[in-house]
Amino acid sequence: MSTRPRKSRRRQAVTFVVCVENLGYPASLELHKVYRVVPDQDAAREGDLRVVDESGEDYLYPAEWFVAVEVPRRVRASLLRRPAGLQSA
Repeated sequence: MSTRPRKSRRRQAVTFVVCVENLGYPASLELHKVYRVVPDQDAAREGDLRVVDESGEDYLYPAEWFVAVEVPRRVRASLLRRPAGLQSA
């Protein structure tokens, strides 16, 4: 048994979703594309989901516009890598 105190916060797993609706936001959300979810309990209570959209920033959208997906480890690693244009010098 460990004598170290337990951490009260568990690291939340990164969740991915597929966009199935983008009414009024075709430049921000591409249909059938995978997006990364940013955890936001307040937004979830209101029926929204915070996702990193095409701008590279996270914004709130209606949760029903997305379907959660499980991705293989290799795909997950690729999705979490920074795009080439955003790499620091």
